[in-house]
Amino acid sequence: MADPLPAATAVLAARIADRADSWDRSGLIPVGTLRELGSAGALCAEVPTRYGGLGLDSLANGELTAEAGSRCSSVRSVMTSQGMAAWTVQRFGTPEQQASWLPRLTGGELAAVGFSEADAGSDLSAMATTIERQGEDVVVEGRKVWVTSAHYADLLVLFGRYQDGAAAVVVPTGVPGVRVRRIADPLGCRAAGHADVRLDQVRLPAGHVLGGAGLPLPLLVTTALAYGRMSVAWGCVGILRACLAAAVRHSRTREQFGKPIGEHQLVAGHLADLLVAEQTATRVCEHASRCWDAGSPDQVIATVLAKHISAGQAAKAASAAVQVLASAGAADGGVVARAYRDAKLMEIIEGSNEMCRLMLADHVLARVPEESR
Repeated sequence: MADPLPAATAVLAARIADRADSWDRSGLIPVGTLRELGSAGALCAEVPTRYGGLGLDSLANGELTAEAGSRCSSVRSVMTSQGMAAWTVQRFGTPEQQASWLPRLTGGELAAVGFSEADAGSDLSAMATTIERQGEDVVVEGRKVWVTSAHYADLLVLFGRYQDGAAAVVVPTGVPGVRVRRIADPLGCRAAGHADVRLDQVRLPAGHVLGGAGLPLPLLVTTALAYGRMSVAWGCVGILRACLAAAVRHSRTREQFGKPIGEHQLVAGHLADLLVAEQTATRVCEHASRCWDAGSPDQVIATVLAKHISAGQAAKAASAAVQVLASAGAADGGVVARAYRDAKLMEIIEGSNEMCRLMLADHVLARVPEESR
């Protein structure tokens, strides 16, 4: 069987081409482009082939995500949302729900996932959105903020309180009571379709609740966020690769004091740091993906580590790339200018740097033997 990764990579390259700058300036990606990517399986490539996906493992999907991240972090953000929605359906949906929803996610329909609320960001235990069973229906009430890709979405996978626990519910954006308000001019990933979502007495068939039963909120959220963290980590690898390539090109062609600036030691030092950052992020992401593919018990903490390191390295490296390009890197919409803004958001979303450090510290305290402390 032919490897689907090269074809998916080619589709991404062709659809994005040189359009990322204009999308960044306008704050919008053509919906038709996103639907084409979705229909090609590129937005949630880990979905099994029986549901229309490409059936990639985490390592291959990571490289695809890095490719998107190197070209357009807004497209990569949509990939993260679509993949997280599909992963949630795969993990928590019944076989019937998987057969119903997954082909739609690989067939051109677009999805977004809503966790955060005005008073529930890092502390998702403060989530106030409710999913209430009423006979054969459920009624969803609540507010979600900064929902990536919601502006484009046909379907929303939203998390809320349900019975004695929590649940994820699939909400079509076209049903009564759903209002999506786009957030204009965000700092980074400007064309990712960030939006606030309001749900006023949204009535749906009970079959839209994935799994049909209340689950512990930490289990539900952690499982879904793990996919998002992995996707963001690999997207940051792409940002690093784009920054390294741009800095090297400029350093070879820009001359000062009679020679290319790359031959000046302080600039060369920036290039070395960029390479170290890209290689470090790549290796930690490869390790995390291999943990996923092997079903290792370390996959959750490996993913947190990958996200933390990759996001931090991307933010530092993007700053270094702007420094190397100087005024040439300051043009709004340019590769390193976009990377500088986009990478900063990566230190916040899917678990801020601070939250990642706390999780890593908890892991150390729980796993390191007492006599070694």
